Amino acid sequence: MSNTRLSADRGSLSGRVAAPALKYLSLVLASLVVLLPLTAVLLTSLKTHKEIANGSGALTPPHDWFNFSNYRTAFVQGHMLRGMANTLFILVFSVAGSVLIGSMAAYAIDRYRFRFRGPILAAFLVATLVPSVTTQVGTFQVINTFGLFDTRWAPILLYTGTDIVSIYIFLQFMRSIPVSLDEAARIDGASPLRIYWTVIMPLLKPAVATVVIVKGILVYNDFYYPFLYMPSDELGTISTSLYRFKGPFGAEWQDICAGAVLVIVPTLVVFLFLQRFIYNGLTQGATK
Repeated sequence: MSNTRLSADRGSLSGRVAAPALKYLSLVLASLVVLLPLTAVLLTSLKTHKEIANGSGALTPPHDWFNFSNYRTAFVQGHMLRGMANTLFILVFSVAGSVLIGSMAAYAIDRYRFRFRGPILAAFLVATLVPSVTTQVGTFQVINTFGLFDTRWAPILLYTGTDIVSIYIFLQFMRSIPVSLDEAARIDGASPLRIYWTVIMPLLKPAVATVVIVKGILVYNDFYYPFLYMPSDELGTISTSLYRFKGPFGAEWQDICAGAVLVIVPTLVVFLFLQRFIYNGLTQGATK
């Protein structure tokens, strides 16, 4: 009996040791998969053309760790600064429009009962299931008809007009706000618009933070809309500016990697500082 109990205790101990070991091993492997390409890009961006031509390995350290000439080339000849300015313009208007339209739509759907409310919610859900590539011909014709092709307002309109995910995020948070607050404000003579702006919106700050972060990263990283609807070099965003490196810098991997680092760093910094809001916001929205 004692031998059996001893064997069981050993098996339990080995299981308690093996589980954390496997967990941390999987985390280390996942980190390596993510960090190795980023490290290779960063090291390559600091190398000279001669080092690349001599067959320097992707993970081989550069001779000069303070060689920033490739970044200067990316800024001056690659027009990355202009791409950042265009990206910032599109980002501000797209995120602001998504927050405004998404919160107002969620407020109307959650607080009011009207005909076809159910079909409208179902239509939103169906729209998320339709592949966007199947509607691009019609979407392009609409944008061209409005005279927005090759302007910065084309992607802004598309980002704000098709952001169904933001509506659902606001809906999840809206359902946690008591209707009694609306009724009390209505008794005091507040209009529906005033209730929305002064009562509902301040309570939606976690949802607003979640939408701003998620939508901002999506707009910043998007390549398809700017490439299709803004073909002019003067209207290039940070992603399309990097794509255009393939022409004059087709064989200059150090310059291409420097441009890639310039694209990666802002997103990485924002995510590292705001990841707590991302996780908390998505979790709260899922549990309310």
